[in-house]
Amino acid sequence: MAKDNGIHVLVAEDDLEIASMLRKALSQAGYRLALTYDGEEALRSALSHKPDLVVLDVMMPQMNGWEVCKNLRARPEFADVGIMMLTAIGPNLNEMTAPLYGADDHLDKPFLVDELLERLERLAQKYRKPAS
Repeated sequence: MAKDNGIHVLVAEDDLEIASMLRKALSQAGYRLALTYDGEEALRSALSHKPDLVVLDVMMPQMNGWEVCKNLRARPEFADVGIMMLTAIGPNLNEMTAPLYGADDHLDKPFLVDELLERLERLAQKYRKPAS
């Protein structure tokens, strides 16, 4: 059992196989995880629980990941939340679009779990809240 690193990650992914893989990998890495399967559910969860990091699939039912990202970034209380986009739309489009909506990083599908974990750790470091 992995030690809880105290970082709460919200993952929004509608592909059940990828969602299951993310749940396992992030849990084993010690992240506290909330998993949602569409954009509206992700937005509701983020607003209710304010995670430290958010991982958003771009193409999801109800509301796409870019819309969720833009909505979160429009709220001052989410200025200190790291957001990563996951998508299979292609690296060029992802590289151009993710920053426009306020995402900190993007990762193209298919991806290596180790790379995802490395990038999440970088985001966690960037937004690490000082101990009070």
